[in-house]
Amino acid sequence: MFTGIVTDIGTIETVEQTGDQHVRIACGYDTTEIDLGASISCSGVCLTVVDKGPDWFAVDVSGETVSRTAPGMWRGGQRLNLERALKLGDELGGHIVTGHVDGVGRVVELHEEGGSVRVTIAAGPEIAPYIAAKGSITVDGVSLTVNSVEDVADGVRFGLNIIPHTAAVTTFASFAVDQAVNLEIDVLARYLKRMQQLSITP
Repeated sequence: MFTGIVTDIGTIETVEQTGDQHVRIACGYDTTEIDLGASISCSGVCLTVVDKGPDWFAVDVSGETVSRTAPGMWRGGQRLNLERALKLGDELGGHIVTGHVDGVGRVVELHEEGGSVRVTIAAGPEIAPYIAAKGSITVDGVSLTVNSVEDVADGVRFGLNIIPHTAAVTTFASFAVDQAVNLEIDVLARYLKRMQQLSITP
């Protein structure tokens, strides 16, 4: 379980094909405090630490995970938003995030708005029912508030405001139009949708 508050930016050092992909990620964490088997969110994907060194940790990424995450994400040099798993007593600064990617979106617009950057992301119909203005969304592992929603023929477009601090402590400073991003819907929206599906109209 995570909060969507990024605590480090990692960089993929190596990718080895060992059945699954064995990915080594350089980081700024004190890895002596990270146990093998611990969970770390890597740009929104909950992965298990299988090896570590003084300034890196390694994870195994299955073919299923690769197929469900942003194209090109698992390659050398790629920068990742990192967050260690939530501990009891930690501050819940974002919202409850599971680290399970629900879909891949695409950045379609970027423009400055005051001191911030306004980002518009397009997503498919499987994501559309769960996006609401002033609701929460996780983009590449970062908890954000949805500012606007537009339903379109092929799904949904929604707007986000990236303040300078968020850009500075995440990979968002390098956002570009047509970039693919990992999306996780708000877990509360997921349950509300399921309750709606099961509701019986008298």
